Amino acid sequence: MAEDKTLNNYKTLKSSGRARREFKNSIFIGYARHVRNENEAKAFIKEIKELHGDANHNVSAYLVQEGGSFAFRYDDDGEPAGSSGKPVFKVLESKGLYNAAVVVTRYFGGIKLGFGGLSRAYRETAISAIEDAGAVEVFEEVRFRIRFKYPEIQKLKNLIEDYGKVEEEKYSDVVEFIFLVKKTYEEKFLEKLAKLTRNEVELEKI
Repeated sequence: MAEDKTLNNYKTLKSSGRARREFKNSIFIGYARHVRNENEAKAFIKEIKELHGDANHNVSAYLVQEGGSFAFRYDDDGEPAGSSGKPVFKVLESKGLYNAAVVVTRYFGGIKLGFGGLSRAYRETAISAIEDAGAVEVFEEVRFRIRFKYPEIQKLKNLIEDYGKVEEEKYSDVVEFIFLVKKTYEEKFLEKLAKLTRNEVELEKI
């Protein structure tokens, strides 16, 4: 469940998604949502279970990055073991989605689907909900404060915008920028900054 690595950039869900599918009279309703941590994933699953308290099953799965570790879980919620929660989780995994949770609710329609039919129904409903939510790439960023003299404004702004973005600008006897740089570009940015300014600026990570 935990690994010694951190994702500097990853894909997650852009918004909340919902989908409704029917397989042999059984109604499947899928929900997908971006979550920031495992507690949010659990709260989302609880919310859907309460919303569909009259359903036969509320199958769920999530995959979350927290700091340097990864948390994941899938639950068949009474369906045959391995037939539902795992296929939903595999959709998250195959699409490379992190900090995402999915719940697929089932109202039984009287016709048994069999193991393969169940797996397909849950997987396809999860895919539809995820597609409805959409995906977005997230980049881990590092925040800096830099102080420098007025003649350096344009070249420093150009450099920062090559690797990130300026958040705040303050002008007094010196210029101060607060800015973000993508984590994957941090080392390269600092090398370029040192060459450009010969270290004649005040820089701190905040």
